[in-house]
Order: sequence, then C-alpha cells, then structure tokens
Amino acid sequence: MGKSADFDLCVVVDDDEDILTAARLLLRGLFNEVVTARAPDEAITAIAGRSADVVLLDANFARGATDAAEGLAWLDRLLAIDPELVVVMITAHAGVNVAVEAMKRGATDFVSKPWSNERLLATVRTAASLRRSRRAVAVEKARVVAITDTKPGTSTPLIGKSPAMARVHSLIARAAPTEANVLVLGENGTGKEIVARELHARSLRARAPMLTVDLGAIATELIDSELFGHVKGAFTDARADRIGRIQAADGGTLFLDEIGNLPLHLQPKLLTVLEQRQVTPVGANRPIPVDIRVIAATNMTPETMRDDRHFRQDLLFRLNTVEIELPPLRDRREDVAALVTHFLDHYARRYNRPAPELTAGARAALSAHDWPGNVRALRHAIERAVILAGDAPLEAEDFPLGAPSAPRVAPEAVVAPAASELNLEKVERRLVEEALKKNGYNISMAATELGLSRAALYRRMEKHGL
Repeated sequence: MGKSADFDLCVVVDDDEDILTAARLLLRGLFNEVVTARAPDEAITAIAGRSADVVLLDANFARGATDAAEGLAWLDRLLAIDPELVVVMITAHAGVNVAVEAMKRGATDFVSKPWSNERLLATVRTAASLRRSRRAVAVEKARVVAITDTKPGTSTPLIGKSPAMARVHSLIARAAPTEANVLVLGENGTGKEIVARELHARSLRARAPMLTVDLGAIATELIDSELFGHVKGAFTDARADRIGRIQAADGGTLFLDEIGNLPLHLQPKLLTVLEQRQVTPVGANRPIPVDIRVIAATNMTPETMRDDRHFRQDLLFRLNTVEIELPPLRDRREDVAALVTHFLDHYARRYNRPAPELTAGARAALSAHDWPGNVRALRHAIERAVILAGDAPLEAEDFPLGAPSAPRVAPEAVVAPAASELNLEKVERRLVEEALKKNGYNISMAATELGLSRAALYRRMEKHGL
C-alpha cells in the first residue's frame, strides 16, 4: 500500500476540462483523493455526507462571464451548507476585485489563472491545514462541552448568607453579565471554581463552554503547549498540530485555576493574549484571533500576588478587573449549619439512604471546628459520615475533627510528629496538615517543603480530607 497523502479530499470546480486535469495531476500527491466537477451542483452531490479539506471554486461558469456573480453565489451556498468549509477561489488573471469580494464573503484565499504550480500548491496546503485546525478546534470544543456538562442537581451551589458571603454574592451578580476579567482569591477548598461557574452561568457566554485549566496540576514544562498549543515539529514530541486550551475556549470562558503557578517567563505571553485577543501556538509564526473571557483563581494572598517577584503586575492588572476574595470557613461559621444540611441531603440521595440525624453536640462541634480544608474538608467529612452512619443520630465522634479547635499556631511553633507515633497514615496526615499550616495554606510552598509535586500534595489532601 502506498504512503498516505497529507490530506484526504480536495474538490476542484471549473468548467474548463484542461484546468481540472492540470489541478488533479498537480494535487494528487497532496490529497488521497481529488474530485473534479464542471459545475458546482455536481461537486455538492459528489461530496454529500463527506468533509472536504479544500474546495477550489472557479469564479465564472457561463460563457463570456467576467463579473464572478455565479461563482460568488455558489460560494455563499457552499458556506451556508458548511460554515467551516475552506474555499479557495479561482479567478481570472488580475481579478483582484473579485478576489477581495470573495474573501469578504468567506473565501480563505484565491489563485489566479494561469497559476504558478508552486503558488497553487502552497495556497492549497495552507488552506487544508486551516481546515484541519478548524476541525481540531471543533473536536476540542465538543470534548470540553462533554466533560464540563453538569447534569441538573449535581453541581455544588454557593451556599452562605453570612455578611462575608453576601458580599461575594453581590460581586458575582454585578460582574457576571459583563466581559470583565475576574480574579478569585481564597484558601484551598473555599469554592473558587464554584464562583467561576456562577460567573459563567450568569454571563452572556453561558451557552458556550467554560474550559477549566488547573495550572497546579500541569507539569511546568508542558504549560506553554497546553495553554497556547503547538504546531507539528515545534519540539521533539510535537508529532502533529495541537490547539491549546486558550483557542479551545474561543467564544466562551477560560478558567485558569491556580494562576499563581504560571511561570514568570510565560506570563508575558498570557498578557499578550489578553491585550491583543490573539494567541500564537508554540512554533507558529502567525497569531490566531480568540474571543475569551478569563476568570482566574489562586490561593496566594493578595500581598503575594502584588509582589512582582511572584507575579507580573501588568498581568495582574489585566486579570483583576474585578477581584473576589472568598472567606475561609472559620471566618463564616454561621454558614456551617446550612452547608451541613446541604451535604447531608446530597450524599443521602447519592448513596440512596435516608439522611442521618445529627445530635446538637455534633452540630455544635462542626460549627466550632476550624476546618483547615474549608468547604471541601467539610464536604468530605459529611460524605464519610453518611457512608458509615448507622440508625442512631450522628455524634461529634463520627466526624474526623481531631482535637478541639485551638488558637492558630505560629509557623515556628509547629513541631514534628511524636516519635512514638508509628501509624503511617496518621503520620502522613499530620505532616501534610502541619506543612499547610506552616506555609499559610500556600500549596506550592507546602509541596516544596514536603518534597512533593503540587499534584501529589493535592492527592494526599483529598485522601486525608484536608
């Protein structure tokens, strides 16, 4: 079997049989199949149910016609059938006005007759590559919609009526309908992604997908390619073109979680995207227009974010048009009761069992606990209790609260686990918790101190309900 061509299908439409023969012979090395047609309606019939990489369309078909009216009308019909179709117009020599009008109507490029073989090959190759890129974008967007589609009743609402949360709700209501970029600040587990989803759901882009990128879970050396995409051959393992997350979010919302992990050397590149509304994949020479709204989140403190040793201030200025700071759960204890009720009902339905009752002592203990992992830790504690619940009401001892809450310990006061404690699970939990406390719940710093990657630390936090 012969080697497969670079592209699959090219359709050439022209009323001159010599032109069709020359195009077929020239392009057969670039495409697996070259279909020729002397009339546009024949071409439409020939490719029905198929997806052409490129259509070469003559501007005139009627004998003696020079105004390109027929070709332009067929261009409109083709693009009405498939708006993503890539059409290259074939114009008479010096037909510049026709070419300009064709490109205004959606043609990708044009070639003049008589053509240069090199020029035609280069034009058609570029057009076919554009079609491939559009397909990749469509596939990626479909994948994003599939993985971000939330079934009714399964998303976690933003619960809380405390004064601190009332301010958060107010900021969301005012910022959501705008195109303003939003920066969400808060400790891990406070619900920053929930805020992002609320902003997107109430925005003018709600019908488009929201694409989430966790910069804390991507290896540093891969962030450039993941965000901005790359072209084939840009680096050793770049075996094909790949669109980045920014381009995949075109028309919708891009949520950059843990934005503080974006390396300093890539921050100017993101700044360019926000300022110029275009992205340049790794190894590419031409930028691609994008239309996105950016919501970013970080567990860094405002003071750290405003330190240019950690984050470029011009990028911060672009990201925090609106800034929303989520309070830790310990600072809004009056919301704990409502959260407990919500999670009890949620996990009772999920595991198909009655929602357990709580004693007054259990509710008081839950409200009094500091919850270092915030709402995420509370949710895990409730899920565990629902799974293990018997017939009796749940007591405080049924929740992994540890010792009663005490004043927060200064970093220098944190000590190593007792030498007599040899239970590996307990030692690991204690070390992780103490590293988080010592570093003010900054994931990057805690992970570095523990000798772990951020992703590995997240897994341990999930495991131990932190």
